[in-house]
Amino acid sequence: MAPKQDLTRVHLLLLFLVLTAGIAAGLSIFSSASTIISLIQTATTGLFVPILLSLIVTFLLDPMVTFVERENISRTTSIFLLYLLVAALLLLAATWISPHWQDMWNSLRTDLPRYTAKFIALLREGQANLLDRFPYIEYYDLPGRARTLAEQLLAQILVETPKSALRLGSLMILVPLFSFFFLRDGTRILRLCVALTPNRYFEMAHDLSYLISRQTAHFIRGRILEAFIVGVVVTAGLSLTDIRYAPILGLFAGVTNLVPYIGPLIGMVPGILIALVDLGMGGQFWWILIVYILIAQIIVDNFILIPILISRVSNLHPLWVILAIIMGGKLYGVLGMIIGVPVASAIKIALLEIRHYRSTFSLPDTSQEPDRLT
Repeated sequence: MAPKQDLTRVHLLLLFLVLTAGIAAGLSIFSSASTIISLIQTATTGLFVPILLSLIVTFLLDPMVTFVERENISRTTSIFLLYLLVAALLLLAATWISPHWQDMWNSLRTDLPRYTAKFIALLREGQANLLDRFPYIEYYDLPGRARTLAEQLLAQILVETPKSALRLGSLMILVPLFSFFFLRDGTRILRLCVALTPNRYFEMAHDLSYLISRQTAHFIRGRILEAFIVGVVVTAGLSLTDIRYAPILGLFAGVTNLVPYIGPLIGMVPGILIALVDLGMGGQFWWILIVYILIAQIIVDNFILIPILISRVSNLHPLWVILAIIMGGKLYGVLGMIIGVPVASAIKIALLEIRHYRSTFSLPDTSQEPDRLT
């Protein structure tokens, strides 16, 4: 019996050593992986937004570059010609708009305290009128909370304006540079990535890359055009009244319209607040409400633009759209809310395509068949 006991002890010792070595190796691999991920995150900090904007610019300019390339002009020359055209147009627009926008922006920053004070006074008055019917709202202190939020917003605007100028300067360098290489070598890079897939999945990967890139391009172009038209409609509608800052309010409404469901509601808040403070509850105020809700959103956006530009591209259930917006906002804030829907749409395409290939090219299961050689 003694040799058996020694053998058992040896086995236990070997098992303990193997487990200890496995745990140490696992911890070492986990620590190395965490270090590598941390280094990658540190190295790529600040590159997400330029790369994303570069991809958007690439999807917008690619049809025009292809059109110029058809005139027996090299793709590199076509990109440079298009860059010169876009730069000239932007320079002319900036020369014409910049003085007016600078004065308007400085005036808006000066008027913000007045608007917030008036809005808080209206909240206080409204809360006092509702106290008789709903006594419990006295404990919510809506004016105090509104004042705190307004002060935070004003401080953030004053602090972030210089930082935004610096970020804009860096984006003006990185975005054209990245967009140039994406426009010139994007197809080649995509082909190299698809070529890395095994032969069994090559056709599926090729179709997936084509479908996702096509749908993403159509979605981005549709959303940009939709936001531009909504902004123009809001600007034109507000310009018919005596409201101030109509171009800024139209621009804000167009940009926030990029966020589904939530964006249009946020985009109309500044205009309604300014109209309420400056114009009162008169006919112009109700016309501004009609412009935001009935004309811009219901008629132009929901009845015209979305069925033509968006519905065919992003055929997602509203629940998945809401989940994509929430998760994108949790990850990357407002930018994540904007890109959440095309990412969810790409995931849907991938899942449907994989399911299609599995059902179409599935091989019969021969593991249960008898051996024909016997």
